[in-house]
Amino acid sequence: GVRLPGPWLRLAYKNVGPERLELFTNAMRGAGQTRGERILGSLEGGQRVVLEDGVAKMPDRTAFAGSICTADRLVRTMVTLAGASLPDAVRMITETPARVLGLSDFYGRVEAGRAADLAVFDHTVRIAMVFKDGAVCFENREEAFQ
Repeated sequence: GVRLPGPWLRLAYKNVGPERLELFTNAMRGAGQTRGERILGSLEGGQRVVLEDGVAKMPDRTAFAGSICTADRLVRTMVTLAGASLPDAVRMITETPARVLGLSDFYGRVEAGRAADLAVFDHTVRIAMVFKDGAVCFENREEAFQ
């Protein structure tokens, strides 16, 4: 929704489709944060960047400096701005990339014999709970399932 506006996302979703359109994050240090300063690259020799307006920018604010987008934000953006169904958006960040990377025998779907770390969304497509190796490793008790 920032690097690619809603109309472009809708166009890609409509014309490419969830079986070929992949969502992935190449987030830098500072992912999920919205304000402040961070380092892009190595801590010792990296580039200082500014986080504001939900994006990372070069200090002079002339260009984006890297992604701070998290996977849940990608799903939420596809649902809210591109008009994707939640199942399609989840497919674009799980099953489709696993298949494209040749990893679909083990990743990308919830089935017996596959890796199954799971995120549970609330009604606003924000993470309410995460299961890792079959156990809850995160739970947003204040907002879960309200």
